Amino acid sequence: MPRRWVAAVACLAALVALACEDGGSAQPRPPGGSPAPGTPAAMAALGDSITAGFGSCLMLSSCERNSWSTGDGLRVDSHYQRLLDRNPKLRGKAYNHAKPGARAAALAGQAEAAVRDRADYVTVLIGANDVCRDDVDAMTPVATFRSEVDRGLRVLRKGRPKARVLVVSIPDLYRLWEVGHTDSRAVRAWRHGICPALLADATSTAPADVARRARVRDRIDDYNAQLKAACRAHGSRCRYDGGAVHRVRFTLDLVNALDWFHPNVAGQGRLADATWRAAGFD
Repeated sequence: MPRRWVAAVACLAALVALACEDGGSAQPRPPGGSPAPGTPAAMAALGDSITAGFGSCLMLSSCERNSWSTGDGLRVDSHYQRLLDRNPKLRGKAYNHAKPGARAAALAGQAEAAVRDRADYVTVLIGANDVCRDDVDAMTPVATFRSEVDRGLRVLRKGRPKARVLVVSIPDLYRLWEVGHTDSRAVRAWRHGICPALLADATSTAPADVARRARVRDRIDDYNAQLKAACRAHGSRCRYDGGAVHRVRFTLDLVNALDWFHPNVAGQGRLADATWRAAGFD
């Protein structure tokens, strides 16, 4: 390999490392006294690529240190970071089981992992991949979605009955289309199979495409209604975010500049802020 290419690859690797590490994990915080009442001794995050921090580094892969839920990096004031201030014994006990591409059907398996972690606090953000299929007809039926969410929450209730669970609403993906379909960079990226049920032919005004996007928007609303109902059925240990994440007014400066879809560091921070109050620790 020519030397100039070796140098270029080395520089790129350094940049990626810097974005993912940003100087490493957060530095140890000053030791505190006794943990605040109700503060978890271990936590777990369940969900999909959003919670995995996908695309928040300089590549399209998971970057869990930037996760709004369990991130331990310097650039996002995650739930884990905020809880660590209240209980230093939580350090190193934040487990992220979210996987890119995961749909509601994967929730039960992730919940089983959270039970093994002995998590006292569990965040759940699931559903984007249930709508982001190749075609709207392939979207997960609402009844099936609810059944899978219930199944995952039952695993938590049986294995960790005293754990606090935060169920988070699905972001407003339709708004992302609204703000991005006039941006040529976003449209080019979306052509590579990014949420085709919603974002295929992003600039088209044909009635069929308008109707297709409306179906995706309505299905997300239906899923969010079921997430709220499922959390209520779980019992008093479950909190729903009240639609806080769905109300976040995402703009293109809150998503990464590679796929123009997943939250960047600023977007992850916005998710952490939007969900923190619903978690009920303040």
